Amino acid sequence: MPESSSRLPPLYALRAFEAAARQGSFTRAAQELSLTQSAVSRHVRTLEEAFGCRLFERAGRQLLLTEAGKLLLPGLTEGFEALARACGNLAVEEGTLRLKAPTSLSLRWLLARLGRFRQANPQLDIQLTSVWMASDRVDFFHEPFDCAVLLGDGRFPVEWEVVPLFEEWLVPVCSPAAARSGTWDVARLQREELLHPTFDRRDWRRWLQAMGLAQAVPLAGGQVFDTLELGMAAAARGYGVSIGDLVMLAEDVAAGLIALPWPDAVASGDGYYLVWPSNRRGQGRFQRLAEFLRQELQQQLLPDVRRHM
Repeated sequence: MPESSSRLPPLYALRAFEAAARQGSFTRAAQELSLTQSAVSRHVRTLEEAFGCRLFERAGRQLLLTEAGKLLLPGLTEGFEALARACGNLAVEEGTLRLKAPTSLSLRWLLARLGRFRQANPQLDIQLTSVWMASDRVDFFHEPFDCAVLLGDGRFPVEWEVVPLFEEWLVPVCSPAAARSGTWDVARLQREELLHPTFDRRDWRRWLQAMGLAQAVPLAGGQVFDTLELGMAAAARGYGVSIGDLVMLAEDVAAGLIALPWPDAVASGDGYYLVWPSNRRGQGRFQRLAEFLRQELQQQLLPDVRRHM
C-alpha cells in the first residue's frame, strides 16, 4: 500500500462525516447509513482527532461546517460517488445492456431496430438512454452506460472497441407538396427558407460547398435547430427545406412522408459507430448487437440519390 494511503483516516469515519455534512444532520446521516446517531457522532470525532481540527459547529439545532469541513466535503463526495459508480458498473448483470445514443438517431432509426433485437434476444435487458449532445461523446468511467452509438470521424480511445455502422450522407429534404411544386434549381434554393439542423449551419455549408453552390446560396437567416430530427420534422411540415441524413430519412421517404427535392447526397466525413470499453464484462452482448445492427443496415433500402464525396 502506498505510504500516503496508509495515513488516510478510517473510511467509516470519512463516510460518516460526508453523510452528516450532506444531510446537515447527524440523525439523518445515521438513518442513511443504518447507524445510531451516537455512532455517527463518534466517527466524526475520530476524524476530527485525526485531522486535529473541528469539522462541524452547532448553531442551535443547526449543524454547520467549519472552514476545514467545507474544504474536505467536495473531494469526499466526489470520491464516494466514483466508488458507487465503479461498484455499480461491476454489479450490472451481463444480461443487461445500457446504451447511450443521440436523440435523432434513436427516433429515426435505432428504436425500431432495438425492438427487433429484443425479440431475437429476450434474455437481454436493453436500456436505451436517448440524449441530445452538442458533440457526440460518452464517458464510460463516469456515466452509467455499457456502450454507445456516436457520430464521429472514427478516432476514438484505443481502449474502446469500435464498430462502424454507417456513414453520414447529407441531402436536402422538404415536404412532398413542396417537392412537387415547381422546379428545384439554384434560383429555387435562393428563394426557399433554409432550415438549419445544427446551430453552426455546418450541414448546409457542407452540402453547398460540395455542390459548388456556396457563393450562390446564402446561409444567413432561416430557422436554426439543434437536432437533425427537428430540422427534418419542420421540413416535412412545409416550413422550409432542411438537411437530413440518408439512412435516417429512408423509411419516411418510402412512406411518402418526406421528399428529396434535390437528390444529391454529400458525405459529411463523419459516421455512426457503436463503441464500448474493451475491458467491460460480457463482450458477447456487444458483439451480438453490433452484428444485428450491421445486418439491419445491409437489408435497408435507401433512396436513389447521386452521391458526392
